[in-house]
Amino acid sequence: MARILCITLNPALDVTVRMPHLVPGEVNRCQPLITHAAGKGVNVAQVLADLGHTVTVSGFLGEQNPHAFEALFARRGFADAFIRVPGETRSNIKLAEDDGRVTDLNGPGPQVSELAQQALLDKLDQIASAHDAVVVAGSLPCGVSAQWLRALLLRLKAMGLKVVLDSSGEALKEGLSAGPWLVKPNTEELGGALACAVDSLAAQVGAATQLLAQGIEHVVISDGAQGVNWFSRHVALQAVPPKVRVASTVGAGDSLLAGMLHGLISGHSPEQTLRTATAIAAMAVTQIGFGISDAVQLALLESRVNVRHLTKE
Repeated sequence: MARILCITLNPALDVTVRMPHLVPGEVNRCQPLITHAAGKGVNVAQVLADLGHTVTVSGFLGEQNPHAFEALFARRGFADAFIRVPGETRSNIKLAEDDGRVTDLNGPGPQVSELAQQALLDKLDQIASAHDAVVVAGSLPCGVSAQWLRALLLRLKAMGLKVVLDSSGEALKEGLSAGPWLVKPNTEELGGALACAVDSLAAQVGAATQLLAQGIEHVVISDGAQGVNWFSRHVALQAVPPKVRVASTVGAGDSLLAGMLHGLISGHSPEQTLRTATAIAAMAVTQIGFGISDAVQLALLESRVNVRHLTKE
């Protein structure tokens, strides 16, 4: 299996609050809180570990509350290359209702100094080239600019690494201009970065064609329960997941990304790669937390994923 570096510049403690139905402005009774060490790159790392890969995790971590992350890294066997910074890693509140709707209350993250940013670059210069691929995922903490992220991606590309990007907003816009190997936005994120709607297949084909011309090799566009479209120079595929009982949509996109990287780096066929990745994402929405919890259930979900070839006309 591969050695993969997962960079989460702005990790979070995810605090999930489960309730039958959220009534704003009223007292809401909920189930016991569930707290996870998370952040998009950390979530991706957990799925990759379950798929058999060796994982290094990095980014910025608040020095006042690292304990949940350090416990996760030790339990999962991750190599810890995070830079500790003053302050606390943020908390994200997830209000998960029984019908699957999730309301996110996401914190901004700690202030990251230029000194800490340079420390991370120095660390990555030492360790990154020993990996087969690098995932850069999630939002940016305070003090880290989208332009700095673009420079980071170019730096990693120059090391010969397959660079995978999953972000949003200005970070995604700048990141796309760096020409990463694979990008996985959802339709809303991609539309925002390109300043145009990409709800239709024709619009997604146009957007993917533009990005492929910029040097991006794989464009994976997710749209929740509607499925996922994958475009490359040789592939135009769509996968529609099976209907499942939704516990939480948190981590579904991260699970999809991990599955895509797994299939590509393992040399699986395009159809199998997308089928497995979509099944992993479908499994993710049935649970609170991250990772592949049941191989038998995953195989069943895979058998129910509908994959078809798209025409680019």
